[in-house]
This record gives sequence, structure tokens and C-alpha cells, in this order.
Amino acid sequence: MIPQDIGFLDHGLYSTSLGPVTCGNLIKFVLILSLSIILLRVLTIYLRRVLKDRVSKDVGEPILKLLYYGTLVVVFISILPLIGIDPSGLMLAGGVAGIVIGFASQNIVGNLVSGCFLMFERPIKIGDQVEVNGIAGYVTDIRIISTLIRTYDGLLVRIPNQQVFTTNITNIVGHPVRRFEYTIRIRYSDDASAAIWLIKDLIDQEPFALRNPTPSVFVNDLGESSVNITVRIWAPVSEWFGLKTRLLWNIKKTLEENGIEIPYPQRVLHIKSEPEKIQHVIEEPKEQQFIENEPVLNFEERVLN
Repeated sequence: MIPQDIGFLDHGLYSTSLGPVTCGNLIKFVLILSLSIILLRVLTIYLRRVLKDRVSKDVGEPILKLLYYGTLVVVFISILPLIGIDPSGLMLAGGVAGIVIGFASQNIVGNLVSGCFLMFERPIKIGDQVEVNGIAGYVTDIRIISTLIRTYDGLLVRIPNQQVFTTNITNIVGHPVRRFEYTIRIRYSDDASAAIWLIKDLIDQEPFALRNPTPSVFVNDLGESSVNITVRIWAPVSEWFGLKTRLLWNIKKTLEENGIEIPYPQRVLHIKSEPEKIQHVIEEPKEQQFIENEPVLNFEERVLN
């Protein structure tokens, strides 16, 4: 049953510099804020579906988050007079508090600014394989304050955005193609030209081994116990690891089937007998013997007159 008298909405709760705040004003504030949150969430879901096939996730998500929170802040500030709060005074107090908090939390502000730069510059994207400050893995999320990386062994690492933005970033999949290299060692007794021909034939049979840039196979070094053949191949990033592991095993099997083996390290030792020592007889000098009967000059006789 709906009450006929709705005068309670005009009942004053408290007074401010903008005037008395009634129950109706408080209800309006809550309703407008709640409806704004609901409408913004519905709008965000709709825009996410519309932009799904047109904009990549790493670009669309930051834009949607900025739109959602920015609009919510504007609505919140605009309805503050309903509860007796002057937005101008609040903004002034917020500015002063922001300066104080900024000096007290410089790292947080630095991470916030770095996060904005990461979103607009886009050196890395969600899903990329990267290495940041010695941590390698997949980028799972780029947030305002930090970036999340899932390592290859399943660990989730949170890195502050300031550290990500100011350090060297290695984007493993940033370029569409990538090169890998082998060093194949064969014996000196094996035919190096035949080994090179066999390796090139295996490369030609691989559909993901790119023809441009051209793969190269050549003798790079003459080692202590082997002839070293260098193999350099370009492949798409998506097929790089699989081609690298598969082709190396195929090269090993093919060379062995054709009698070309990978040598073990060898050392040649020359052992010489120790030369005979020539003994030299060294005669020791004989001590001078004094004859007892030999006259000896005394001190007085040695003095010249």
C-alpha cells in the first residue's frame, strides 16, 4: 500500500552551506549514482562486443576502463550538491591532498604515469612473449599501476609499470619472423661439402623455413677436433621453436645415416723420455795446510821501520 503522504521526502536531515539536505535529496543521490553504474556497465559490455573484431584487446580494454571510470567520476562530482557538498571546495581540497599524497607516494605516481605511457606507446601487448628485467613469459594484463607476466613455468609475476617502462624490454614476438642458428660439428675425415648439401636439402623440405631471408649453411671454423658448420635459418615467430627443435634432430639422423658423425673431443699427447743426466765430478778445493815448521812473521816484524 503506497502512502498518500510523501512529505517525509522533504524532511531535513542536516544543513550545509548550500542549504538543508532532505531525505529526497539523499535518495536522488543514491538512485542517480546506482543507475549511472548500471548504465555504464551495460554500455561497457556493449562496446566490448562491438569493438571485439575491430580493435585488439590490449587497445580496447584500456579505452573502456578510461571511459567507465572517467564518466563515473564526472557523474559523482556533478551530483555532490544533492548531499550538500560543494564540488569546487572538494576539488580544491582534493588538489591540495593530491599534491601531498604525490610527494608521499612518488613511486605510485611514477607507476601510474608509466602505465599510461605503456597503454599509448604499446611496446608490449597482452599475449606477447617478453623478457623484462630477467623475467620471461606471456603478458596477461597491463594495468594502471603494474603489468602481469605469466612465466613459462606457470608463475604469475607482477612488475611495477615504472620498472617495465624504464628498463630494456625484449619482445620475443614483436617481429613476425625470427632467426635461429646451429653449430654442427663433423669429423675431419668426413666430407664437409656432402654434409652441407644434406643440411640444405633438409631445409628445403621444411615448409616454414623462409626462403627470404635466404638460409645459409657454411663452414665457419676449424676446431681442435672437428670441422664446425654454421646453419642459420629464418622462420615465422609462431613456428620458430617447433622448427628449431625438429630440424636439429632431423639433421643429426640424416648425417648419421650417411656416415657423417659428430666427433668426440680428442687430444694428441706426445710423451718423451727424460734425458739422462750427465754427472759431473766436481773436485772440491783442498784446504791449505800450514806447515808447523814454517816461520811465521809476528806483528813487530811486519811493521816497517
